[in-house]
Order: sequence, then C-alpha cells, then structure tokens
Amino acid sequence: MTPPTTRTWARRGRTPVIRVRGRSQRRFSIAALACYKQGEHSRLIYRPKRHVDHKRGGRRSFTWNEYRDLLIAAHRQLGAPIVLVWDNLNVHKDARLRAFIDAQDWITCQFLPAYAPDLNPVEGIWSLLRRSSQANTAFTDPDHLIRTLRRGLRQIQYRSNIIDGCLTETGLTLTTSHQKCQ
Repeated sequence: MTPPTTRTWARRGRTPVIRVRGRSQRRFSIAALACYKQGEHSRLIYRPKRHVDHKRGGRRSFTWNEYRDLLIAAHRQLGAPIVLVWDNLNVHKDARLRAFIDAQDWITCQFLPAYAPDLNPVEGIWSLLRRSSQANTAFTDPDHLIRTLRRGLRQIQYRSNIIDGCLTETGLTLTTSHQKCQ
C-alpha cells in the first residue's frame, strides 16, 4: 500500500519526492458497518482481514461467509434488528448471502444505486482513515499496517459524532421502509 501524503516539503525550486521501499504484494481488506439508531450513539463495527494466499489464486476480498459472520456479530452486539443499506459489491449480491439474509427476520436489506459512493457513509470513514492514521506513514511491515489501521478505526469508533457526520454527508435519513432484499 502506497502511503497517502497530506503534507511534505522540499527546498525552494525542488519538487518534493517521497521514496517508498519496495512494493508489497500483501493484501488487506476491511469490512465495516456504520450503525445508526435514533436516540443512541452511532457505532462502527469492523473486521480486518489479511489475505495470505491471494498470489496463488486465493480470494482477494471477504467471502460471503465472512460477511454473514459480520452481520451475525453486529446483530448480537446491537441487540436489535438491522436495516442493511449496501453498495452493489458483487459479494453483497451473492446468492448464498442473499439466501441467508432472506432467511433472517431481523435483517431488512436495501441496495444503494449503482456507482453512488457519495451515498455510502462507510466511504466517508475510509476517507477519514486514509487522511488521519495512514497519512505520511511508510509502513515497516504488514503488522505495522494492520496495527495502524486498527488504531485509526478504534479512534473513529469511539467518536460517534464522526460516524454521524459521515451519514449527514450522504444526505440520507434514518427513516426506512421494512422490506427484504430484492
């Protein structure tokens, strides 16, 4: 992962150059749910994953089983039904995951329009993460990267006003109709 840069400097008349050693072929993914409930603090529930075999043809993202497990964990943690608003990621539309969602009475699912990242509050969280904890950092090893990601997500997780701001930025509201995925 090439480190994002927020600020740098160089001598007058020189172009600033940031050197990064090597290009790691390791792959990390993070699945996150921004959870909102009227009258309560917003929550961020996330799961990072390190892909160890993606170079040998292994999966390079979360599987439907891992999303299922995340939804179950979120339901247990929240102790309430979930209205799931998802983007159109191919795994989110997987037939096995949709069958699981349809079989649960505590999940209501809606999909965002195609190509509408501006309506997804989690995109705001990724943007904040890249601009805060990852900015101006050249990671020494994969463990350093994952520690930094977890620390950054934890900082966002404990500040419900930031999560609320990500929802406000989308222009979406908390009122929803109760329908199953279509």
